[in-house]
Amino acid sequence: MERVISTKGLLSLPPKPQTRPFHPLHTLRRRFPSAAACFPSPALRAHVPTSALHDFSSKERSSIPGPTAAANPEKSHLCLGLWAERRKVPTFRAGAVIPADGTSFVEEEEKPKFLGIEISTLKKIIPLGVMFFCILFNYTILRDTKDVLVVTAKGSSAEIIPFLKTWVNLPMAVGFMLLYTKLSNVLSKEALFYTVILPFIAFFGAFSFVLYPLRDAIHPTALADKLLAALGPSFLGPVAILRIWSFCLFYVMAELWGSVVISVLFWGFANQITTVEEAKEFYPLFGLGANIALIFSGRTVKYFSNLRKNLGPGVDGWAISLKGMMSIVVLLGLIICAIYWGVNKFVVNDPSLPRSDRKKKEKPKLGMNESLKVLLSSRYVRDLATLVVAYGISINLVEVTWKSKLKAQFPSPNEYSSFMGDFSTATGVATFTMMLLGRLILRKFGWGVAAMITPTVLLLTGVGFFSLILFGEPLTPLLGSLGMTPLLAAVYVGALQNIFSKSAKYSLFDPCKEMAYIPLDEEMKVKGKAAIDVVCNPLGKSGGALIQQFMILTFGSLANSTPYLGGILLVIVLAWLGAARSLDSQFSPLAKQELEKEKMLQEKVKEPSMEATKEDNDGSKGNGSVHESVSSDYSSNGSPSKQELAPESEGSSETSSSEQGSPVR
Repeated sequence: MERVISTKGLLSLPPKPQTRPFHPLHTLRRRFPSAAACFPSPALRAHVPTSALHDFSSKERSSIPGPTAAANPEKSHLCLGLWAERRKVPTFRAGAVIPADGTSFVEEEEKPKFLGIEISTLKKIIPLGVMFFCILFNYTILRDTKDVLVVTAKGSSAEIIPFLKTWVNLPMAVGFMLLYTKLSNVLSKEALFYTVILPFIAFFGAFSFVLYPLRDAIHPTALADKLLAALGPSFLGPVAILRIWSFCLFYVMAELWGSVVISVLFWGFANQITTVEEAKEFYPLFGLGANIALIFSGRTVKYFSNLRKNLGPGVDGWAISLKGMMSIVVLLGLIICAIYWGVNKFVVNDPSLPRSDRKKKEKPKLGMNESLKVLLSSRYVRDLATLVVAYGISINLVEVTWKSKLKAQFPSPNEYSSFMGDFSTATGVATFTMMLLGRLILRKFGWGVAAMITPTVLLLTGVGFFSLILFGEPLTPLLGSLGMTPLLAAVYVGALQNIFSKSAKYSLFDPCKEMAYIPLDEEMKVKGKAAIDVVCNPLGKSGGALIQQFMILTFGSLANSTPYLGGILLVIVLAWLGAARSLDSQFSPLAKQELEKEKMLQEKVKEPSMEATKEDNDGSKGNGSVHESVSSDYSSNGSPSKQELAPESEGSSETSSSEQGSPVR
């Protein structure tokens, strides 16, 4: 039996088809029921292409079960409506045709969406977004409040901060993580979450309503005065830790809220319930949402700080402001717990939602000696380490000096807190803007320019800040004409420096730092990052505090050591710029080589595919075009594979074509 196959847009065939014998496979005969059986309605048959309803010979049609196929849909893969409904697989519509490039269109059942996002994804992302907003909102209030408490307290100053970070905050953070590790081996994930976050909420509520009103009774002021008289004014900072111990405890708990609740609890929970694809799409939006929380929380701090203006004389305005802000912290903390409970109750236990199948990567653990060897062995890693250490030290050097001047300008807790509210709002706006501009700067100007923007601006603002402190007297008339004093101008310049340093960290510094690891070979990439995590991150964070402690104890006060701190900052930022320039000279050639390698790999991948496409086009000129499309569908449905059909086909080109044209489901 010989037939001439006409194209009619279904298959890619030569313009002048040849007459070839067509031998239907035995297995295909059993697979194909009659058209009347699959499409009993004339209206349905009207929508089927004519070639699909091509008439077979009476002998062939007699071997195909007609009504039997309709009665037993599992035995007929072409009785689409009945078989798909019974087996619950995607339905192949009669109107779907096979285009010329060999691909096929398969319409799957779409999941419900809202604004282009699957509902199942929104059930996780929206609660996580609200949860993250509440956590960051609380953190901004706590961060601003902790500085007000320890800096403006009687018998204390900004000199307490470096001692507090080194001798109180660090030991408590280590102790907490040891306790958290022990609890994680005993408690479930949900119980561990509540066990960790509820003490924070209870403490902040108790502090504003119990500890702060009783501060005069619980603080050992007389003992602190005796110690300070015996040790001298150089020990004002360490003695102040004892003098205002409840305020210092609030400071540490506020710091731990940022590291524990944000880093450990929230991100651990988010990584637990989201897939990799969801994380890539929505995690950057969490960063933008964090800055929106910063803006609104700054306005909240400003509002409660200004309540003192509407109160009568003799009323402790700061106590009322503190109660209002801590009430919001407690309320949002309970909302965080409620969201966590709801997500675990209705989302995590829902079997229809996709789960995260990510496996935790084991990070190499290098000792201190091994880390130092890695840092000393590579100039590239040394330059990268210099960037990390210089950033941490320079930020700490400026921050403490700026807060000491801030107290001199705004000695009242309400005035200090009001300014910090404006500072937080400005930081949120600047960070949001810089995150949008960061990608543009990297694309247009390259890694080198982006890496040197942060130290350059810190250098300029640092020179201006310390110059106003040390040489502000000659500028008094000029600044007076602008309505400012040298002290107020120094406060504003220091605020600009801190705002930019925080915004640049997320938009420029962190991306540049992570990009610098990319061109390294795998061994150096792993060991270099581990060495920087072990040595440089702690050194950068504690280095500035240790330098300030040494200066305060040597020269008697923070004010006396200010000129030396300015000189140290200048040296560190210049070293930072030099390391960035040196790293750029190494990074750019390596990055170009990496791009060339990627292009070569892409070309190698394209060449075999082009050759295969050419072979398929040549093979399509022979017989077997119908066999190709049919065997493709046949093997992909879980039926006998193409290897089983190959002996019955008439050429090796058929098998090759079926691989290229197999439908994707």
